[in-house]
Amino acid sequence: MSGMKRTTEKNLMVFTGRAHPSLADEVATLMGTELVPTSAYEFANSEIYVRYEESVRGSDAFVIQSHTAPVNEWIMEHLIMVDALKRASAKRITVVLPFYGYARQDKKHRGREPISARLMADLFKTAGADRLIAVDLHADQIQGFFDGPVDHLMAMPILADYVKEKYGDQRLAVVSPDAGRIKVAERWSARLGGVPLAFIHKTRREDRPNETVANRVVGKVEGRICILTDDMIDTGGTIVKAADALMADGAAGVIIAATHAILSDPAVDRLKNSPATEVVVTNTLPIAPECHFDKLTVLSIAPLISRAIKEVFEDGSVTSMFDGHA
Repeated sequence: MSGMKRTTEKNLMVFTGRAHPSLADEVATLMGTELVPTSAYEFANSEIYVRYEESVRGSDAFVIQSHTAPVNEWIMEHLIMVDALKRASAKRITVVLPFYGYARQDKKHRGREPISARLMADLFKTAGADRLIAVDLHADQIQGFFDGPVDHLMAMPILADYVKEKYGDQRLAVVSPDAGRIKVAERWSARLGGVPLAFIHKTRREDRPNETVANRVVGKVEGRICILTDDMIDTGGTIVKAADALMADGAAGVIIAATHAILSDPAVDRLKNSPATEVVVTNTLPIAPECHFDKLTVLSIAPLISRAIKEVFEDGSVTSMFDGHA
């Protein structure tokens, strides 16, 4: 027999950039491992340098980086980290994106616009990524932008279970901020025991980002605590207007639940002054101390990400984590 056969064990290694290291550290701890020591810094002209302090040859590498502000800087660092792994002979590279940058630019609304979410996927593929793991993409079709496996994780079980435990004894309704997210609201409804659904009909200004023109509630919310769900809170304009519309329609109260707390100015002031009694988010993005306020509750996404990494590493099923919906 010619050749040589050797059985090797799989070697999982977890890496993080500098955007949100506390989340990556929590993920690694839950998995019973440690983050790979990494040197990263900027040259005088702001170019980024990355080097791993341990051998990564033959490893199953998981590179965690959340694309918080300044978004372009952390995306570039993420790409450089992937390239370094590829050139250091990592066996398989999985890019873990708690928050996928540029996800809102997933289609053309008008002529001569880019589809930047597709560009992001192409960049990671070119850099050397074999697989993506992302949490609550802005649009499901982004999964098809990457030429390889994409595991789309949903924070809904974490958020919904918290809401059910705290408010489950009250009359609830689940409200989608727009008609496009009604399928997500249906899953929320099922998770909360089949509570009624409603959605906000809105008109978005094409010439002004982050701004809606009108809100109208479609569905019966009178006398109910409304769980207003969305994938992200950026400036807070859309979600606060939706909360105002619900209260004007007779809702007994509003709970805002969102995965990604971007909280760009003036989101915090808007949320503080909104009729919502609680704003529940996850820590997919770092939240600055000055952005914390009394109504804000932050739940950890680390258990979800750590379990997904374990399923991928052990060739298990990520879909099974979400009752077949992922």
